[in-house]
Amino acid sequence: MKKTIENREDIYFLVKNFYVKLMNDDLLHHFFEDFSDANHLEAHLQILVDFWDNILFYSGSYKKNAMKPHLDLHPKKPFKKQHFQQWIFHFNTTIDEHFIGEVAHAAKSRALSIATVMQIKIAELNKT
Repeated sequence: MKKTIENREDIYFLVKNFYVKLMNDDLLHHFFEDFSDANHLEAHLQILVDFWDNILFYSGSYKKNAMKPHLDLHPKKPFKKQHFQQWIFHFNTTIDEHFIGEVAHAAKSRALSIATVMQIKIAELNKT
């Protein structure tokens, strides 16, 4: 039964299920090879929970620059438009499979905004 996203536990459930999809996707899995170790993956999931908790509930739990690690990774493993499209597809699908409501809609909207800004920043990097 679908429910609303209400707390950190719901966000953890979302990001964990989302990452299962990402890590098993032929187009995207190479971006997640560093997370083959369960402890490293769990630490990363907790960072994602902090990030989304801050985005969705203004918790103040995330204080880092979310864009920087992705921009640093891009020269080694370039991000392309199809990667972003697939990322959004899996994010939205994961939400739609498990959640309903205003916060779920906000999460999908924010994910699209984040992906769009990241694509713009990567395009700027590619010009230099």
